[in-house]
Amino acid sequence: MSNLTALLNKYKALVIFDTETSGLDFDKDQIIELAALRVERTASGGLRIAGKMDTFIKLPEGETLPENIVSLTGITDALLQTEGVQPAKAASQIAKLMQPGPVLMIAHNAQFDACFLRGLLRGAKVGRIDWLDSLTVYKDRRPYPHKLANAILAYELEDKVQNSHRAIDDVLALFEVLKAMDDERDDLAAYVNLFGYNPKYGVNGRRIVGVRYEPQGFNKAMTRPEQTLPARVARR
Repeated sequence: MSNLTALLNKYKALVIFDTETSGLDFDKDQIIELAALRVERTASGGLRIAGKMDTFIKLPEGETLPENIVSLTGITDALLQTEGVQPAKAASQIAKLMQPGPVLMIAHNAQFDACFLRGLLRGAKVGRIDWLDSLTVYKDRRPYPHKLANAILAYELEDKVQNSHRAIDDVLALFEVLKAMDDERDDLAAYVNLFGYNPKYGVNGRRIVGVRYEPQGFNKAMTRPEQTLPARVARR
């Protein structure tokens, strides 16, 4: 049984998500696109996409997107005005994907996405959730750089998925990367609620209660099992 499938003995679902935002400031900027997949186990022990969302979110009245965000994502003010919903509606949509729980929330560089998502969900009742950061896993698997685009190339998925800086493309890509990681090494469960951070810069944003934060440097090759971040933490 794969680690991903085994995790569904503990969780009702895996919720793979990604955000595109109007900037990098957790207190000032906001999510402008939110995409997520709810992944459940099939009766035969496989994985299936049980729910999906890809939603644009309007900016507050009078605000506009910076030019660099438009260039990076292709999302424009006109698109948000015509197709975007109010933040409360987007929060309701992803909260629905997170039910029934408990669920394991998964993102690449999850600290960034989780900070914005928790702001969107502030006040919503979503039940118990845990977190898995695929970036922390990938840093134990491959040398720098560690973007999702690099993982797609490393696992030879470029003919199957794309990293377009659009949230729905990125969650579909991350689902495939996770399956490739699972085939490569059977330790994904050890990374639940364990986020590595660059010791040079520290933790970005507010810490999530229940998540353990540990400094994590770069490696020149795949880390041996006894030298992975979870293994080192377990020996303390």
